[in-house]
Amino acid sequence: MSSTVTSGGGRAGKIRAGRPGAVWALPAVLFFTFFAVVPMALAFYLSFTKWDGLGDPKPVGLANWQKLLDDPRLTQSLGITVLLTVASWAFQTVVALLLGVWAAGRQRNRAVLSAIFFVPFLLSSTAISILFYALLDPNFGIIQKDTLGSSSGAFLAIVFVGGWQFIPFHTLIYQGGARQIPQVLYQAAAIDGAGRYRQFFSITLPQLRHTITTSTVLIVVGSLTYFETVLILTKGGPGTDTAILPYLMYEAGFKTYDFGYASAIASALVLAATGLSLVLIRLSGFGGMRSTREGM
Repeated sequence: MSSTVTSGGGRAGKIRAGRPGAVWALPAVLFFTFFAVVPMALAFYLSFTKWDGLGDPKPVGLANWQKLLDDPRLTQSLGITVLLTVASWAFQTVVALLLGVWAAGRQRNRAVLSAIFFVPFLLSSTAISILFYALLDPNFGIIQKDTLGSSSGAFLAIVFVGGWQFIPFHTLIYQGGARQIPQVLYQAAAIDGAGRYRQFFSITLPQLRHTITTSTVLIVVGSLTYFETVLILTKGGPGTDTAILPYLMYEAGFKTYDFGYASAIASALVLAATGLSLVLIRLSGFGGMRSTREGM
């Protein structure tokens, strides 16, 4: 009898334990639905309409999507966006990975410096962009040169400013991942005579492969949605040399008031970011990952 009661109580306990989990997840689901899913669905709907922000949207079928494919600025803007994504990934991944592994040490000074490194991430993109715009001013800035007036200078400035803000976040991700690596692996490698660099490439990097995938997806999606930095630092210039797709969307929506076409660009960005994320996860094997501590 006791066994039966225990079994029934355990099953009922599991059922009761499962219900609060769904209840606690409900606010997050509702938040995501209203502030992510609904706006994306609305933008997708508007991409099939002509709307200037006033009155009712008028259905135009695939006209906006055809306009997007025929837009001569699309190829240049797409190339700049891809180049910015690759450059941002290379810069942020290398620096954040090295800082994260270093910050994973247990020394007190590393904890203090890690807290200081994280400060830029707490600031808004707008505030950071205004700060660097002042610093790069050719007349009053710290560099007496028109950095933002050249194509290469403006592009590198966007990459650096974006990295300066988001590297601390990715550093924190790598720090957490590095601290989960079993120390017994390093001890065994040291006994075998492996030095610090050999341990890094043979143990640390392989153990952080899923962390790298997570960070990469966030960087790619973030790079595809850069806007404030470009708007404040370069306004898409000089000329159109830094006019990435989000800036093209801004011009279509808030300069020419063609919100239908702007919605088509926004929908294309969502589809591209989602597709790239799925490809990265698929190629990395992230979806079928297992704990690196399994068997330890």
